[in-house]
Amino acid sequence: MSELSLLFSDLRFPEGARWHRDRLWFSDMHTGQVFRANPATRTLEEVAVVDDQPSGLGWLPDDSLLVSCMTDRKVRRVDARGRLSVHADLSGMTDAPINDLVTDRTGRTFVGGFGYDLYADAPLRPGPIFRIDADGRPALVEKDMVFPNGMVVLPGTTTLVVAETWAARLTAFDIADNGDLTGKRIWADLPPGSTPDGICVDPAGRVWVSSITTSQFLRVEAGGRFTRTIDAGGRCATDCVLGGPDSTTLFLLTSNSWQPSETTVRAGRIEAVDVEPDRS
Repeated sequence: MSELSLLFSDLRFPEGARWHRDRLWFSDMHTGQVFRANPATRTLEEVAVVDDQPSGLGWLPDDSLLVSCMTDRKVRRVDARGRLSVHADLSGMTDAPINDLVTDRTGRTFVGGFGYDLYADAPLRPGPIFRIDADGRPALVEKDMVFPNGMVVLPGTTTLVVAETWAARLTAFDIADNGDLTGKRIWADLPPGSTPDGICVDPAGRVWVSSITTSQFLRVEAGGRFTRTIDAGGRCATDCVLGGPDSTTLFLLTSNSWQPSETTVRAGRIEAVDVEPDRS
């Protein structure tokens, strides 16, 4: 494993990292901006700005971008000209912020929700998962998660894996043909105290986990075997994604805090490290 290389700084809270069409995409949650980045030239292009906290990103089959807008509980669509429209409105289905999302190749999207107002220090309540069909129709498909956060669909499967931040675990579901979630089960328990936030998956089906409050990036297999750990040096490990020509570059997103009032110092950054596939 090589040394970490700093790519981008002067951010607030980078989140929603995706590798799409040979570029790194991410949200800066506390500025409302969505960026497309070229790691090779270390250049950023602003793709969209929302009057909200953007989180998860996905793409519909026509390559229009979806953005999870957390506080108004809508998923917005960005067309090729950068114009914004509402793809799905979840505000009538939850009174708490929505969170990360994942979109599959058919355009079906799964979105998690806080379940309570974390920013106001409200009591913990179960969080939902919503399905949004490609035409924008939403449905509640799960209602008993412990702060559902990052999501991935395992390669070559119909298995959805979801980070439950305050439960220190990854939970899996089978995605039925109609989009329902079935077969709920623990995919991997994480070390005590872990707080899984953003996640990504490698071609072998192993999941990289950003543990935000323990300042770690962990690679874990189904069942809970850990094969890599990267220390984030006391910083909040907010998200990660694999990319690059061979999908062996891990982009690490970190910040000084998750509280909007504390990220105005713009200490958020994105680093990269080469990770060799685990051959064991």
